[in-house]
Amino acid sequence: MSGFSIRLAREEDAEAFNLVEDDAATLLREEPSLEGIPIPPSESADHYRRLIAKGNCLAAFEEEELAGFAAAGRVGRELHLHELSVRRASQGKGIGATLLRALAIDARNSGLQAITLNTYRDIPWNGPFYARHGFVEVENFEGRSHLAESLEAAAELGLPRERRCAMIKFLD
Repeated sequence: MSGFSIRLAREEDAEAFNLVEDDAATLLREEPSLEGIPIPPSESADHYRRLIAKGNCLAAFEEEELAGFAAAGRVGRELHLHELSVRRASQGKGIGATLLRALAIDARNSGLQAITLNTYRDIPWNGPFYARHGFVEVENFEGRSHLAESLEAAAELGLPRERRCAMIKFLD
């Protein structure tokens, strides 16, 4: 972990979570295959404060500046990753991958069985990135209604349902 550090997120990180997410979302806005597709606004700092208070969010720092974060919350015996964002200037340094590994270690140590998420299946830094880190597409939503609901909520916002997927990584 050269050049950055990871720690449990704190309430005061919430404002920076919002800024990092907004910065990272510019990649989606610039993605040619998403031209004409609305990119939902970044979550509010209040939203992130509520998630951080539940104790399953991680923050990555370069020097004293937030470089990335993983915002997650428990759903039954699983941890649902709501957002993983790394600011553009900090991408390509392994921060996202390290956040995922740390999230999996923490979830496993807490007795959780899996990590779930929703993402674009075909955008390289989305589905393929998660697949390289052990996530697979969810085929059966039985017992995981939160994933189906999240996919439908994204479709209602105008995101293309056929390009979105739910993914899961089972923790050994």
